[in-house]
Amino acid sequence: MEEPEKPNSAKIYGAPLLGGAVAGVTVVTALYPLDTLKTRLQSQHGFYKSGGFNGVYRGVLTVATGAIPVTALFFVSYETIKNFAKPVVAPQYTPFVHMFAASFSEVLCCVIKVPVEIAKQRKQTYMGLEKRSSIRILLEAYKTEGFRKGVYRGFLSTVARDMPFSFIELPIWEALKGLVRERNGGEINGLQSAACGALAGCVAGAVTTPLDVVKTRVMLAGSAPRLRPLLADLYLQAGLRGLFTGLLPRIAGIMLGGFIFFGVYDDSKMFFEKYFDR
Repeated sequence: MEEPEKPNSAKIYGAPLLGGAVAGVTVVTALYPLDTLKTRLQSQHGFYKSGGFNGVYRGVLTVATGAIPVTALFFVSYETIKNFAKPVVAPQYTPFVHMFAASFSEVLCCVIKVPVEIAKQRKQTYMGLEKRSSIRILLEAYKTEGFRKGVYRGFLSTVARDMPFSFIELPIWEALKGLVRERNGGEINGLQSAACGALAGCVAGAVTTPLDVVKTRVMLAGSAPRLRPLLADLYLQAGLRGLFTGLLPRIAGIMLGGFIFFGVYDDSKMFFEKYFDR
């Protein structure tokens, strides 16, 4: 009697890890100027005082370097949870698996993402830090503001923004890919996956823009404001327009980012799966 074939661990974990890393670096490098403009629009110092259209690639090395472990960790966690949960869950509950996997993975990768965002946004907004290294910025934040209020300032607001974003985006992406497969004999290519990712990102990005504005204000604040009063102040000062500051560059960036990110991720993941099958 033949023994059952052992699962290929390198393929199961290595393919999404490497695919996520490649996708993360690609999308960050391509769309960084849009992210800089969005951050400066949302800054309490004002767009032009925060740098305007100058130096839109300032801090890109910080984010490109941070994108590798962040996206790799996210997709390893996401795909692992899917692989374990889907065989034991009824098909009608599959969207809940995607929601849980995306939410849990997002919280996990925020441990790396938040310090990277702190360094990036302080460089982007020209707060006298544009020529300093990211490590120096974080060390100074730790010395002057402490671990929680300095290096991890805005952790909860980042989780509050990114967890709902992934909670919305990933299930929509998976559902759209399912529809494409149904109409295409069970097949889907990288371009189709990219289009599904762009649409899913557009919906999730629009819904979570107020949380993104709050997250930016918290990270750039001189002190550590609370989320609810800050959200209320934004609404009182500028109404819905204030809560959706930077909506257009955010959606434009996320749509383009989703198209590039998910297309590159699926193609890279398939490439590495074939590689590990050799």
